[in-house]
Amino acid sequence: MNETADQLLTGPPPGASEAELVDWISGLENLKCRAEALQAEAAVRLDELTRVRHAEAGVPARKVGDGVASQIAFARRVSPAKGAKLLGLAEILNTEMPHTFALMKAGLFSQWQATILARETACLSLDDRRIIDHELCAHAPDGKAPEVVTMGLRQLENAAKKLAITLDQESVVARAAKAEKDRRVSVRPAPDTMTWLGALLPVKDGVAVFAALDQAAKTAQAAGDQRTRGQVMADTLVDRVTGRQAGAKPKIEVKIVMTADSLVNSADRPAMVEGYGPVAASWARGALTDAEVFVRRLLTDPAGQLVAMESRSRKAPDGLAEFIATRDEGACRTNGCDAPIRNIDHIVRHADGGTTTAENLQGLCERCNQAKESLGWRARPGPDGSIITITPTGHTYTSPPPETWRPDPPVLSPAERRLQRVLVEHTLAA
Repeated sequence: MNETADQLLTGPPPGASEAELVDWISGLENLKCRAEALQAEAAVRLDELTRVRHAEAGVPARKVGDGVASQIAFARRVSPAKGAKLLGLAEILNTEMPHTFALMKAGLFSQWQATILARETACLSLDDRRIIDHELCAHAPDGKAPEVVTMGLRQLENAAKKLAITLDQESVVARAAKAEKDRRVSVRPAPDTMTWLGALLPVKDGVAVFAALDQAAKTAQAAGDQRTRGQVMADTLVDRVTGRQAGAKPKIEVKIVMTADSLVNSADRPAMVEGYGPVAASWARGALTDAEVFVRRLLTDPAGQLVAMESRSRKAPDGLAEFIATRDEGACRTNGCDAPIRNIDHIVRHADGGTTTAENLQGLCERCNQAKESLGWRARPGPDGSIITITPTGHTYTSPPPETWRPDPPVLSPAERRLQRVLVEHTLAA
């Protein structure tokens, strides 16, 4: 298939055969890999130009280059943390892994495949990393593509690990020991009012925890427990970690924001669980009934906005800071960033006359707060609670306001509902 990029992006023509459609999918995949390589080139050049501009402006050496990763994140519509990883990968590909980069430019290797190789060789010296790059990704003398192109992700990861151990076992072992310091537990939302609870543990601990839960499931099922293996393992994990006894109400501290009408069961507007997102009002009422909780009231104005507070100090008082964190739903306000709030930031800098009010405050993560302070970055509150950020290149990005608690719309009469259906049907027919 020899179509150009423009032809590929128009989509397959009507009447294309099955074989032609497969070729089209393959061609688009190759194009995507090439595009990721070009994005990496552009990222490196952006970093170089920014560093020159910062140096000429007298920016302190430790601050030179700040904000580049955030600009990449805005442009690629990902989180700033992801933007930093993409910039780091781009620099590695451009300077240390030429054969891997060449495969991407040829449309044969994806950004994620390149990330795996960069990750598994991170502890090696530059010379050893280049050896693995050549061994796995260099074309054969006859021009044949390397086998790595057809490897699965796990196979690719294992191939890189084996070579790394062969070249420098001490560095691999030292890296594993250092990795234990990064052990942690995380939680993220899952569909249907569920959550994913994850733990990054040393392999021996992770395997031991799973084996203990598996044994608990086998014991319960042997005793006639009707729950599934997965259900027993999940329940056992909660019981052992929280100390919960059968039939006892768990003592929890979860912020659930809901209207007074929904709380007393006279309305069903969605509630908001901080750190998770919207939940059904009936679920929230059940959670409050099923646990010992501390209820904190958050008042709104007639339009449904949470009531603002003001302070003369530069630092937001604890009450105002907690208010901002709750209003922004616990997550960084930067577009695409879902990191937890770590800083209560002045949208218009305090040094530039920005006030310590709810309207001029936002919740940001550490990375986004630091990027915003880099040379050439500006921000201002927008209408309706939005935040407008202007990057050093003049690009403008708008962060929409968080969910507000507005009154329910008036209930439509039967006649109005019939008219609404007629209008919808007329629109669809047109």
